[in-house]
Amino acid sequence: MTNSPPRSLITRLGIPPTLAWGYLGLLLFMIGDGVESGYLSPYLLDQHLSESRVALLFTVYGIAAGIAAWLSGVLSDLWGPRRVMWAGLGIWAVFQLVFLAVALPLGSYPLMMAGYGLRGLGYPLFAYGFLVWIAGVAPRARLGTAMGWFWFAFTGGLPTLGSLVASGLIPHIGSYATLWAALALVAAGGLIALLLVRDDHGGRRPRGDGEGPVATLVGSVTILWRNPRVGVGSVVRVINTASQFGFFVILPIHFTRTVGFTLTQWLHLLSAMFATNIFANLLFGVVGDRFGWRRTIAWFGGAGCTLSTLLLFYVPHAAGANFPLALLVAAFYGATLAGYVPLSALVPTLEPRHQGQALAALNLGAGASTFVGPAVVAIFVGPLGVEGVVWIFAGMYAVSWALAHFLKLTDEPDSADAARRGPEPAAASAPA
Repeated sequence: MTNSPPRSLITRLGIPPTLAWGYLGLLLFMIGDGVESGYLSPYLLDQHLSESRVALLFTVYGIAAGIAAWLSGVLSDLWGPRRVMWAGLGIWAVFQLVFLAVALPLGSYPLMMAGYGLRGLGYPLFAYGFLVWIAGVAPRARLGTAMGWFWFAFTGGLPTLGSLVASGLIPHIGSYATLWAALALVAAGGLIALLLVRDDHGGRRPRGDGEGPVATLVGSVTILWRNPRVGVGSVVRVINTASQFGFFVILPIHFTRTVGFTLTQWLHLLSAMFATNIFANLLFGVVGDRFGWRRTIAWFGGAGCTLSTLLLFYVPHAAGANFPLALLVAAFYGATLAGYVPLSALVPTLEPRHQGQALAALNLGAGASTFVGPAVVAIFVGPLGVEGVVWIFAGMYAVSWALAHFLKLTDEPDSADAARRGPEPAAASAPA
């Protein structure tokens, strides 16, 4: 790849040529952000933190990430995507330094809460700022493909390749030094994206539909009750990945200390889980257009995740440290998470006059899932144990199956018909 990527190849792939370096930078950034995802909770337990304190730490991190995901679009309107990305990179780096250089060596839980919790503001500002940048550059006819590459880089890094990097580094340099390596990857990715991308759309963006950032910000909340179906879609989006972020807290401990896998084996399972998810995201986008958006969300997402969540717990529980069986159920879980992909097309179509606000509401749901999952763990793992928490997540998915049936478009018999009417700029929201 050069500073001026070959237009023929890059354009055929659906990547905006002027943003090609940004995709590489995003991938490296998210690899760095995902390094910790498979082992941070057991590492913190080894630092003499209780499970409830670790869960609370992840919950605060998720709240910060949810706020940043919601604000990223409005701030991009106000400052331009490039400045929002700089802010995200700076926040991530500064608070990671606080966490690594001060909080962990001192064993100070308040400083851990400040350093790690506030670092959660960083990656959504960087990643979703770039997503807004893509939306302003990509041709409408190829916007879905451009966004598909965004999510390929996003989920390819967090947690797929991030977990592989961790599994390779920890045996050689240790858990603590691997967290420093994550900082180096994030810095490298951020600087590649921000220094090598040359595109005028990274500056202040024009405001659309005559609405300023305050109106857009307020509208992205009021739309939840102005159009209840958008609100339902946002709730479904919360449920979509709540278990994922909750499992980051409890499954590393459960699989290594109860089931009997090594940490390296668990990290390989996590990588396989989300490697499957990457390609399933593309598959269920096609399936949704043919089978119907609502039906894909309900059956492949809601019903599929209800089953896969239970299998992810009970198969290793019954078979023990059987890696091939665990690999199968982990891959199945990762695939069913992608069954919710058509939400990114359906929800904005429910509010065609305010698609930007609908996207913001959907991103709010995506951000909320990052703290709802750990919060469920923090509240229920004590009284109910891991098995009880798994049943709560399975029940949430069953609820999402029912809610998906309320997402029918008023003027179309099925979401697939709407898909055939033409492309929607809906891929900008966070897919499963």
